[in-house]
Amino acid sequence: MNGPHPSAPPRRGLAAACAALLFVALATGTAAGADPSPAPSPSSSPSGGLDPRITEIMRKPEYRHAQWGLLQSGPDGGRVVHSMYPEQFFIPGSTAKLVSVSGPWHTLGSEHRFVTPVYAVGERRGATLTGDLDLVAQGDLTMGGRTRPDGTVAYTDLDHTYANDFTGATLTPENPLAGIDELARQVRAAGITRVDGDVIVDSRLFAPDPVLDPTPTPLIVNDNLIDLLTSPGDRAGAAARLDWRPKVAPYEVTSTVKTVAAGGPTDITVTAADGGTRIRLSGTIAADAEPLLRTSPIVDPTAFGRAALIQALERAGVQVTADPAGPNPVARLPRDYEGRPRVAAYTSPPYAQYAKLILKVSHNLGANLGICLMAVTTGSRQCEDGFPVLAGFLDEAGVDRGQLQLMDGRGGNPADRATPEALVQMLTYWQRTPDARLFREALPILGVDGLLAENCRDCPARGKVFGKTGAAVGGDALNDRLAVGAITIAGYLDRGGGRFDPFYAGVNGASTPGPNTQDVVAIANDLAMLAAYLQEAPPSP
Repeated sequence: MNGPHPSAPPRRGLAAACAALLFVALATGTAAGADPSPAPSPSSSPSGGLDPRITEIMRKPEYRHAQWGLLQSGPDGGRVVHSMYPEQFFIPGSTAKLVSVSGPWHTLGSEHRFVTPVYAVGERRGATLTGDLDLVAQGDLTMGGRTRPDGTVAYTDLDHTYANDFTGATLTPENPLAGIDELARQVRAAGITRVDGDVIVDSRLFAPDPVLDPTPTPLIVNDNLIDLLTSPGDRAGAAARLDWRPKVAPYEVTSTVKTVAAGGPTDITVTAADGGTRIRLSGTIAADAEPLLRTSPIVDPTAFGRAALIQALERAGVQVTADPAGPNPVARLPRDYEGRPRVAAYTSPPYAQYAKLILKVSHNLGANLGICLMAVTTGSRQCEDGFPVLAGFLDEAGVDRGQLQLMDGRGGNPADRATPEALVQMLTYWQRTPDARLFREALPILGVDGLLAENCRDCPARGKVFGKTGAAVGGDALNDRLAVGAITIAGYLDRGGGRFDPFYAGVNGASTPGPNTQDVVAIANDLAMLAAYLQEAPPSP
């Protein structure tokens, strides 16, 4: 295998990382290493037996005590092509995002744009505002930080939100402060050059809910993360090079990371103090190593956003008397903004672009945010009130929600469950809508992009499987191995002639031979290849 590898120790942090992320390395080969245990009965496939390559995968030792689930239907969901335990609950991992993204997509609409305004609250005389500038957060997932010039949202195959758990995560080139900078420019263009007062982030849109992990906030800048990129120095013994973003005071980053000889250990530790504003990197990086990305959380997103806007205003030529390092003075906020002049507004790309980001890279924060955004449409500030909205949508879409259990949007809560049938019903619903192609192409594409980019790059199914992946992995200290609660994939198989079959494949209860995380990658690879073999099968009558 090649490609990026998990960087966390075998059991430390792996469950949190893999609960949402099915990370798959190279997958161009076929499954091997089967033992002689019986194959699943061909009677589980109404239209005929499974491809022998699939049954060979299912007989491997890793799955001796596991339970497989499989469902493939015709495009309209009526005719069953393959079926194994379609009504049994499985741990979904991030295939749950098929449901949690569908809800806000339907509720808000694919073309919905988030408009984040800034209001002048106070008395204005000429170019001076005596009072406050209030940024009213609207739940914009990226605030321009990933927006390309053509209005699409940028992503990498392994997102920076996974940088602390997997090597190979990379950054998009866009400025993470783009939306904040645009608001500042608009304030200056409105004729304000001095603010004798404060800058406040109004985050009353919804209350952060710690049950949703990671926890969404009404203002999100750079996924509420500081990016830390370490590169080796010129020679062994030299200080490593460090770059970080977004650079917002009072955040400070220092590094004592040293370069060691080529082939030496790359081991970098990130610590934070003073509410996350003092970040320190220590450790070593090999002279021949690629730049290594790590992240540190923004503990108080509202205070960070306030500081970022004050500093952006200064860059734009607007003097602000308030201290950017001060608190976010929410007690000064007005009850509403009726009659207050709006002096700036940042408009996001359409929601379908955010949905694509969430599905392609398995963006946990964005998936959880959708629950809160659905609650907001009812006038509620409590994120949990998004679940009844989701329930109503599922009823309308013809999805049997009794076959789903969800406590979050990401698919990472221990209570989350989904049957193959429910997920295939969800996928079938989209086939009947005008957004069918848009939704399908928002999923990772086998051998092409997202979390399936490195799989099956040379096989016949390349580009013909559109699948959301998922995983739940933890440690098994008793046996010094990894417990693979679930590896799943669900989406569409391009069967030619404009026919796209919805499908689900998943395994619960697998285990690895030992503590090596690459054995989890191998299981994930099996699921990707299983999907490829389903696509490659001759069309049924």
